[in-house]
Amino acid sequence: MKESIHKYFQVGTIVWMSYPNRDVLDAIKTIASDDFFDAIEVTQNKDPQSKIKEKALLDQSHLKVCYGAQPRLLGPKLNPNALDESERAKAEATLIEAIDEAEYFGAKGIAFLAGKWEESTKDKAYEQLLKTTNNVCSYAAKKNMNVELEVFDFDVDKAALIGPAPLAAKFASDVRMKHSNFGLLVDLSHFPITFENSHQVITTCRPYITHFHIGNAVAVKGREGYGDFHQRFGFPGSANDTAELLDFFRELKANGFFDADNPYVLSIEVKPWKDEDENIIVANTKRVINRAWALLED
Repeated sequence: MKESIHKYFQVGTIVWMSYPNRDVLDAIKTIASDDFFDAIEVTQNKDPQSKIKEKALLDQSHLKVCYGAQPRLLGPKLNPNALDESERAKAEATLIEAIDEAEYFGAKGIAFLAGKWEESTKDKAYEQLLKTTNNVCSYAAKKNMNVELEVFDFDVDKAALIGPAPLAAKFASDVRMKHSNFGLLVDLSHFPITFENSHQVITTCRPYITHFHIGNAVAVKGREGYGDFHQRFGFPGSANDTAELLDFFRELKANGFFDADNPYVLSIEVKPWKDEDENIIVANTKRVINRAWALLED
């Protein structure tokens, strides 16, 4: 493409993925000082003084702020589709708190993920997730905020109730019957471990997609890094590289997601593996983005 990617997308990164070993304030300063990024994805900050400083940095940055509530669920192993009502309510409560914290940081919504499931109870779990999501959407709507569900693998690593893509689309349709402030977040790094490709995911979920992540995964069982670990592009035995990102961009273009007036957030979700250098991994990802974009036909 002759035109810049920044015309059509707000390119972002995820603080706790790009800089997992840094103090959150230092990580945000690094991202906010890099004009490659138009958006930033933050999460819970439990330190009251650090939280105040974080808000100040975000206010200064002119970055679009997004809020990921996934760590609020994954860390304490909360399940928004738990069959036990008290456990489901705990997950709902932290998502309600997430909306308040997101609002404080200047974000316009939150993203979360479904909990684990079992084959014998998946229909009941689906109804429980629907209950949680509807309640969270209702609360968010009072603040004119949005709620996004990230589509994860169903039987490899996170083993979340939602996806694959057809189930994600069905769920989004059910929620949209009541709530227009709901959407799906799809992640290129999850496509290999849901056994799908960009065409399948983008075309299936198209009416409901509101946010994108890009990254990599190892999808071959037995290889180092197998699962949902968001390795760098070029990681040995991994599934995604420049060609796959180019295919992803082609699908976004073909399906009408190039919107200069209201650009979608497209964030890198790439994490250093073991002792890899964080700055080099971020630069690696930028190179792949730049190359894939340069190869994209006008």
